[in-house]
Amino acid sequence: MSDGVEGNEERRRTGDAAGPEPQGVPEPRPGEPEPAAQPDPAPLVKAGTAGRTEARAGAKTDEPATGEADDAAPAAPDASGTPADAPPDSTDTPDGPEAPDEAGDGLRYERLPDAPPPILDGVRARPPAPPGLATLVAAAVTALLSGLLLGDGLAVNALILALPLAAGAWFAARQAGRRPRRSSLCWGAGGLALLAVPVWSDAEWPTLLAVLAAAGLGALALHGCRKWSGVLLAPLGPVLAVRRALVWGWRGARERTAGGEKDLGPLLRSVLVAVVLLVVFGGLFAAADRAFADLLGSLVPDVDGGSGVPWRLFLAVLGLAAALAVAHTAAAPTRWDGLGPGPGRPRGRVEWALPLVLLDLLFAAFVAVQAAVLLRGEDVVRASNGLTYSEYAREGFWQLLFATVLTLAVISVAVRVAPRSGPRDLLLVRAVLGTLCLLTLVVVASAVRRMDLYMGEYGLTRLRLSVVAMELWLGAVVLLILAAGVFGARLLPRAVLASAAVAVLAFGLASPDKLIAESNLDAHRDGRTLDLRYLAGLSADAVPALDRLDEPLRSCALRSIAVPDAPWYATSLSQARAHDILTARPVRNHPCRDLLTDDISPSVR
Repeated sequence: MSDGVEGNEERRRTGDAAGPEPQGVPEPRPGEPEPAAQPDPAPLVKAGTAGRTEARAGAKTDEPATGEADDAAPAAPDASGTPADAPPDSTDTPDGPEAPDEAGDGLRYERLPDAPPPILDGVRARPPAPPGLATLVAAAVTALLSGLLLGDGLAVNALILALPLAAGAWFAARQAGRRPRRSSLCWGAGGLALLAVPVWSDAEWPTLLAVLAAAGLGALALHGCRKWSGVLLAPLGPVLAVRRALVWGWRGARERTAGGEKDLGPLLRSVLVAVVLLVVFGGLFAAADRAFADLLGSLVPDVDGGSGVPWRLFLAVLGLAAALAVAHTAAAPTRWDGLGPGPGRPRGRVEWALPLVLLDLLFAAFVAVQAAVLLRGEDVVRASNGLTYSEYAREGFWQLLFATVLTLAVISVAVRVAPRSGPRDLLLVRAVLGTLCLLTLVVVASAVRRMDLYMGEYGLTRLRLSVVAMELWLGAVVLLILAAGVFGARLLPRAVLASAAVAVLAFGLASPDKLIAESNLDAHRDGRTLDLRYLAGLSADAVPALDRLDEPLRSCALRSIAVPDAPWYATSLSQARAHDILTARPVRNHPCRDLLTDDISPSVR
């Protein structure tokens, strides 16, 4: 080995007139072992420019390398496979961004830096085991019911679909070894209770709000989150899990159809035979008796109905994806609580308290003015603003609503950066923020009073009723913040969400369209005009109230309200009640064009 080193040093001093030798693997000397084969390198990426070729020790090449070549040929390796002229502790892999020309194409290769880990890697659970038979059956039932029931509308079928959906989540969680907490069971029960709104009401806007709120509570039941980040991000869990859930479900189905003790084949064959038998004998019995045919037609969905087979197939696929996503989330939920920001940097007492104290003083001045105006009546409003009472109420309501929302944002930021070095700081925070919350409650009461005055003059509408309900809920949130300042804020996120769910449930069960119709009819009897065109655009919830009108107002108001003849599973209780009323007293054919374009004076009865 020393002779090779001395020969290399001699060539470096004198130069090699014959040029570089091919950079292949030298023939081993007699008695020396062959060089050990080196492992394959890590994947490399071309840099795009020609550069110096560096042959990896032990790699075989049949052609000389191109580009810049060293003046000296490589020396023979020793028994370990390392070149003899290599410095101690050197390796055959070059350091730095440049990597050897492994493909022999004369291009320099560079290693790409490792990609940063996804943001959810720290909070996402490990992939669960493939789903069991019970989970797959629940998902299949959900898909079948989605295709059969959802195409005709939303009513009782929403509650029917929720049952196999919840069962699939339960089975998947138990298979993964997760035990449901009592809080998760309460959230799940709350979600099912919210689905009573489409069963009760026909109006689309409270129904949609209730379904979205039920989905939010269901997501919280699956994840079991407690912090603000978890409460707000939990609904994203099933949505982000759809792709993984479909692969997960396919693996489970493939395992269950490959034979063995839990083979799904016998069950599928049994279900197929049962369906064929029911269809054949059910058709024969229906043809033999008309009463049985009517009963069967009312219970079995009409697949060839107006919704169309493609639409029902799409709903079935959507139901299957939703069921698998919910079950996958129940088995491996994302820990959204881990993404929450930490506490902010505390500020000094003066820096923190000065802006809030000034804001308290501003609120106090506004409250004093409101007390003077709203308590002394319409004469003060006319003298100071030149506005009627209703105009004054309408003018300031939206500003007060926005001020309430903005105050909640200010409180959330103030709590995050509040000083917290001792008991005095805690007392200061409670005093300043408690005063701000109490004054905010007065602002909420002022906004609700303004809208009450305006609705007393012009009647209820959907927008007016909705914003009043929202303002009342914001007042409840302020009360919860006050309670958190006394008893601790650990339960505040879940308490706010629970209050929102209760508000949505109460709002939906109150039948807002019915309240609007009754309020406008009472105002009409008291001498105010009646906007018949607006009332004619309400849902079937308003039919019992509008049925009390005299003709021709009754027929003109009810003519535009659609009460579809839907199957039992797509019919709400409000629609059924309206159908009975209109069947007992059909709408008459009156000329309603003038009545629907003009406001009706009280003299028109």
